[in-house]
Amino acid sequence: MMAKALSSDFLKIRGKGLWLLIFIGPIGLIAMQALNFGLRYDYLTQQYAGRLWEMLLENFLMFVPISLFLGVTLVTSLLANVEHSTNAWKHLLALPISRTAVFCSKFALSIILLTLSCVILAVGVAVLGLTLRFELGDMPVLGILRLSFLPFFASIPALALFLWLCMTIKNQAVPITLGVMIAVSSVFTFQLPEWFPINWPMYGYLGPHQEFFVGAGLLTGVIIWGIGNIHFNKKDVD
Repeated sequence: MMAKALSSDFLKIRGKGLWLLIFIGPIGLIAMQALNFGLRYDYLTQQYAGRLWEMLLENFLMFVPISLFLGVTLVTSLLANVEHSTNAWKHLLALPISRTAVFCSKFALSIILLTLSCVILAVGVAVLGLTLRFELGDMPVLGILRLSFLPFFASIPALALFLWLCMTIKNQAVPITLGVMIAVSSVFTFQLPEWFPINWPMYGYLGPHQEFFVGAGLLTGVIIWGIGNIHFNKKDVD
């Protein structure tokens, strides 16, 4: 049942702009850093000689949390809006398929799409570094993978929350506005304690307790997903 729902959701997102969003997010980050290094190449390579790869990852990290929160918001909204825009919820939920399967399918598809974005980011960071003539032997493969995936794992609570909101609220302006506010505020919340949830994607990569923030993100995400699933099962969706 879950597999059929997921297959159906894959078909529904064709032509909805989701695939473009999945690619344009990481490519936009890569293009921004390519421009940054292109304009200041001589200065940066001299200033950070011996730690060019490390400096490249630090530059990316500044923009990963805001990109993640925006991506989570837009992906979940576009997924839910496939049904909202055609008033198809009543028809979908009248089919011989459980609401839990529907909710799980949307959640699984969101994770698949955003994981693909993380893969594109990892490949793009490596390609950009090599294009900038950084040493291949110095490439921090593990560091690139950590940068690309650990912040995403730590942001699973946001994914579960926004999927819940987007699926149960027809007016998508509400969750989108909230998501944009959280994304923008994530640039400034590093001044708050590190356990503040908006900071988890940042500290999932940075600092001595990365596994704590990743683990907290995964656990909290499962809890929010469970609450959202229960609410979705009981709520009349328009």
